[in-house]
Amino acid sequence: MSAADRGMRTTKRTSAQNAAGNAAAGRARPAAVGRAERAAERVVALLETLSPGSRLGTKEELRILCEVSVGTFNEALRLLQSRGLVTVKPGPGGGLFSAEQTPMVRLGNSVLALDAQETDVANAVRIRDALDPLLIEDALWHASPADIAGLREHIGAMERALDEEDATAFVHANWALHAGIAAITPNALLGSLYSSLLDLIEAHTLSVLPASDVPLGDYIAQRYGLHRDLIEALDRRDRGEALRLIHEHNTTLTAEEASDEVAEGTAVPVNAPR
Repeated sequence: MSAADRGMRTTKRTSAQNAAGNAAAGRARPAAVGRAERAAERVVALLETLSPGSRLGTKEELRILCEVSVGTFNEALRLLQSRGLVTVKPGPGGGLFSAEQTPMVRLGNSVLALDAQETDVANAVRIRDALDPLLIEDALWHASPADIAGLREHIGAMERALDEEDATAFVHANWALHAGIAAITPNALLGSLYSSLLDLIEAHTLSVLPASDVPLGDYIAQRYGLHRDLIEALDRRDRGEALRLIHEHNTTLTAEEASDEVAEGTAVPVNAPR
């Protein structure tokens, strides 16, 4: 019997007892924590009862255990894989297995564990900004034509969101672009740390605001132009222009200034499209 089968039996026995508690817990969660994150947390709870290398079950068994759709579970699986918690093995006897965590992954998980405090999000932005030039240097050396084409697809998504005046879609397309740049680096530690920081920031973004008095539409248009020009500089291997643009990109509030605004109960400008 797989771990998922045992979990489903336990779920059936205790679902009535836990329904009220689960509902209350769900109301208390930040709105930004979605169903995929909750499904991932449920798999993590199962992982904690198993030794590394143990079989959890098939994707379908775990999806049923988590009570989510196929798409939502695939997103939860992406989160778990990005954190190095599970591996997927195809074929007979395959499925999801508890992964051996490396020191690099534990570092990533310690970063993600900080995401209960808004000041930690502001600090995560500062660290991410410090890593951006390293990723740009790697992209200048290692980006293939296919990589550049993929980055242009993200730029296209940002342009569509700008045309539709959809600030939320714009910021998610923006993060996808940065994740795409991070995926180019051959430095696994750098890429993993950067991706973990992006996950933390995305999970706690409550609003999309400019960091100044510029109207939101104008601000997003300016950020779109900056990112478009950055990708064009990468394509030309124009190191000076790419580094200039990433420096302009990362001009923002300090963590202390951001935490002051959090303490006053206002939105954090570091959550604006970056």
